[in-house]
Amino acid sequence: MSTATPEKKYYLLASASLIALLLLCISWEWLLAPLRPGGSWMILKALPLLIPLRGVLKRDNYTMQWSSMLIWLYFTEGIVRAYSDRLPLSMALAWAEVVLSVLFFIAIVLYLRPLKKAAKALMKANAAKSAAE
Repeated sequence: MSTATPEKKYYLLASASLIALLLLCISWEWLLAPLRPGGSWMILKALPLLIPLRGVLKRDNYTMQWSSMLIWLYFTEGIVRAYSDRLPLSMALAWAEVVLSVLFFIAIVLYLRPLKKAAKALMKANAAKSAAE
């Protein structure tokens, strides 16, 4: 029987998909299907994923909010490469990048939704309290 709350499940999904995307980007451009034999400078595309990693793992809401926008760069790159690359392995890796990006985004949005609702309710209560005074 699982005792994890929905928020914890979304957090775990977001963390896992971010780490998986980071590992995918590194292995894709270094080992699996690099643009040039022996690897390429495209491996540097994994670096921006390191920036939000610590904040996501620490459940920092602000980091999760802005990383939900950063992830769309990887979604876009995955779509472009899925349709433009000719190697079947590279196309499959591109689709994996798309799936991981979408999973991360959905998990972050679902994780943050109750927090946003609570913050809005608190602001509304504070505004009503201030108006009553």
